[in-house]
Amino acid sequence: MIPFVIYTVIFIAAYYIVHNVVRRAGRSTDYTSLKTVTFGDESAVSPDRTASVISILSIFVLWGMFTGSVLLPSFLHAPGPFKGIATFEYTAETPDGARDTATVTVLVHPHGQEVSPPEIEPGDGWANNDSATISIWRSGLIRVDKNDALGRKDGARITQVNGQAIEPGGTVMTEFGRVGMSPKGTLNFVPTKGWQMEPIWLPSPEAVATRLAEIATEGFRGSTLWQHLGYSLMRVVVGFFFGAMVGIPLGYAMGLSNWFRGWFDPIVEFMRPVPPLALIPLVIIWAGIGETGKIILLFLAALWIMAIAARAGVSGVNISKVHAAYSLGASKAQIMRYVIVPNSLPEIFTGARVAMGVCWGTVVAAELVAAEKGAGMMIMVASKFQNTDIVIMGIILIGVIGFGIDMLMRWAERTMVPWKGKA
Repeated sequence: MIPFVIYTVIFIAAYYIVHNVVRRAGRSTDYTSLKTVTFGDESAVSPDRTASVISILSIFVLWGMFTGSVLLPSFLHAPGPFKGIATFEYTAETPDGARDTATVTVLVHPHGQEVSPPEIEPGDGWANNDSATISIWRSGLIRVDKNDALGRKDGARITQVNGQAIEPGGTVMTEFGRVGMSPKGTLNFVPTKGWQMEPIWLPSPEAVATRLAEIATEGFRGSTLWQHLGYSLMRVVVGFFFGAMVGIPLGYAMGLSNWFRGWFDPIVEFMRPVPPLALIPLVIIWAGIGETGKIILLFLAALWIMAIAARAGVSGVNISKVHAAYSLGASKAQIMRYVIVPNSLPEIFTGARVAMGVCWGTVVAAELVAAEKGAGMMIMVASKFQNTDIVIMGIILIGVIGFGIDMLMRWAERTMVPWKGKA
């Protein structure tokens, strides 16, 4: 919730500064700025590159803030976990009403670091001072009665922590963390965790970059990083290609023929909401666990999207263009080639971009099935060993490659369908 609030504040502040300060200082004089009406005009809307840069930087800044990244100055770091010497006092009481107070000293150290408990003086009373060690983001039981002259076997019990009453199941907050008491009367100390994420849940950007460099040079499970990415890309492209080769003609047939529309519409509309992940068991039974099964799963992920996109493209053709072509003596084949196909291409390209995104999302699941190479396999193996840095690295690489493919498809659409958005 806190990162979302900060991101929202950055968005609002960036919008205000760019649009009300920077842009006013140097007003744009391009074609779009001279238009009198821009709202609702698709040709007047294009990505604001300044917003894109600020958006990406904001994500990385938030990532660094909540992981304590060395790439950011320390004043930008979110409050981190407590690290150092923590102390608190406890008061023990015997059945006859005798009380004594002792101090507990806890060394809170980085995880994985071997340290020794701090050396302390035992004190003068029957309740002796104690020391312990606890890793950051962890908690630990502190058996203070083991060190006392009068312990639980003698009927002594802890009644206060830092002067505040405590009983089994209760807690007391200190400046260093939370002190709780178990049902049996044992103290439990939880150092303050702060707002930063533990590396096992979210590693810092530099940790992910280091892991990327390591795998790029040494490989992962017997294959190089580029082999893993290449296999995933190959599976996605092949699955998408066959899905488009079958789905586009199917969509055209459904858009042009009542019979085809009635025959295939129930099948397409039934399969469209079924997630590809639900088909994995069936694909394994039919095609086995080899490469063919993975391609079939990605083929099914793209098929229905491309069919619906082609059908929508045909249905969206302006009927006045068809009538004009007929009035000029065009045949059905000419209308198909010169009217229907060109006017349906924008919808098909939109469907292709959606289908490619779904295929990239499905490839991780497809590579769960006995894959030896692939970005999805790399992510899933790493997750089993809690190698979060490899998981995030794989996610970023899949996202970057997917974004690159989408940009390539946008370029192809601008080149092949320059008439999109025009009457």
